[in-house]
Amino acid sequence: MPAPEKTTRAAIIAAGRTLVERVGVDGLTMQAVAERVGVRAPSLYKRVRDRDELLSLVVAATVEDLALRMNATRSEPDPRVRLIAQADALRAFAHEQPVGFSLVFAAHGTPRVDPSAIAGSVAPLLDAVTELTGPEHALDGARLLTAWANGFLTMELGGTLRMGGDIDAAWRWGLDRIVSSLDPGRPSA
Repeated sequence: MPAPEKTTRAAIIAAGRTLVERVGVDGLTMQAVAERVGVRAPSLYKRVRDRDELLSLVVAATVEDLALRMNATRSEPDPRVRLIAQADALRAFAHEQPVGFSLVFAAHGTPRVDPSAIAGSVAPLLDAVTELTGPEHALDGARLLTAWANGFLTMELGGTLRMGGDIDAAWRWGLDRIVSSLDPGRPSA
């Protein structure tokens, strides 16, 4: 009779995500993950080739988490309201998982995620922007909103927006302006 499994690939990935958030990417070691899942490090190699594959799996799971959050906004009929909900979900994600956020947006040395996973996480954004701009400028509009949000959140998480004022109000003001610019014929949301 074979020995029972002491851990799973899913548990290893979850432990890796937790470690990355607590101690950063450099703290993601096979030994640290093994300790979190209750096995010896050599046991991990039955399910994960090496640390590089583990980091790739952590990034892919983080993108999947973000895609679930974006897809949760799809039931909103108004595309402007959907875009605001998506941006707010991205901001919540960035605050809950700041290291994961930086991994998703491909900091130097971050493994690239399968393009189909990225497409799944971006589809709700593209759908909403397409409704506002039409297909000709949908990708441009999605890039505009994503670049603004990424820049704002990176600066917010890095503490470089400390010039006074209400950061939440600044987020809302900027987001409203971007979304309004995508549909100039309609009043602000």
